[in-house]
Amino acid sequence: MAVRTQWTVEHACSHRVDHDLSNRPADKRAGFARWLASKDCTDCWKAARDTDTESKQEWLAAKRTEEQEAAVAWAKQFDMPQLEDPEKALDWGERSRHQLMTAAHTARVIEGSWDETDWAALEEKARSITRAGWWIDQRDAEGTDLLELLDAATEADRGTENPFR
Repeated sequence: MAVRTQWTVEHACSHRVDHDLSNRPADKRAGFARWLASKDCTDCWKAARDTDTESKQEWLAAKRTEEQEAAVAWAKQFDMPQLEDPEKALDWGERSRHQLMTAAHTARVIEGSWDETDWAALEEKARSITRAGWWIDQRDAEGTDLLELLDAATEADRGTENPFR
């Protein structure tokens, strides 16, 4: 007698579903059917996944809004210039600038040996970079690298039209 290929499985969600397990080796079918019974059926699994996706998207949107509000407040407080670039890059550029400047302040002033005079010089250099894309490109940089990055950007500017403004 052949090992059966059709299995009726009662899933963890309490739905009963007929499964064709003929594409599985005969000696693996019973174990797979037991495993299926420990999971939600396909419809319930998809519904849960879609709900999770929506909640993740809502969470991400709320997080981005919170980060954006903090970046705008910070830029205003420290008299940072408006960034330039295509409209779709501006918010991301502002968040990137805020995050990198905050990381640099923490590394150089709070945890490092810089005083406020040293920091003010770095802030002035940062004010000269108004292209959102530049800040986005530096988003993965370490805060300790910001001075070198700003120096490189402002050196590239000497003798040519500033591509970072």
